[in-house]
Amino acid sequence: MSNHAPLESAASSIYERSPRTRRSKKYFFLFIMVWLMLILIGIAGAKLYSDHIQQQVAADLERQTSSQIADMQKQYEERLDKLEASYKEDLANLEGKVDALNELLTFTKDNADVKTDNSNKLYSQLNEVKKKLNELQKSLDVLK
Repeated sequence: MSNHAPLESAASSIYERSPRTRRSKKYFFLFIMVWLMLILIGIAGAKLYSDHIQQQVAADLERQTSSQIADMQKQYEERLDKLEASYKEDLANLEGKVDALNELLTFTKDNADVKTDNSNKLYSQLNEVKKKLNELQKSLDVLK
């Protein structure tokens, strides 16, 4: 019996420690699960926050881009209007010169001698001026 006594005491000590070991393993497992859950919640929160920031940056960038495009379009239209006004002014000046030249040509033709043939030169100059006037008009039409 003395041989069985140490076995019984050893077996009883194992059974006594077993619930304590099971409890500590249960708490350790619970502790690990809580930490894993906290880590996963942190990762999910960081992902949601980064997505939110990314959407805000994209929206801000879109607003800035559309604002810059609108400004550029406004500047382009202003330049085009100035250029058109400049061409119209140049055309008006050129038309005035053509009219003055035409009057001079008419006067010269009426007063020309048989010996002088200056009217042909004036006609050719008038035709050149008319060609340039037409080219300027075409350029203005292209710009519109």
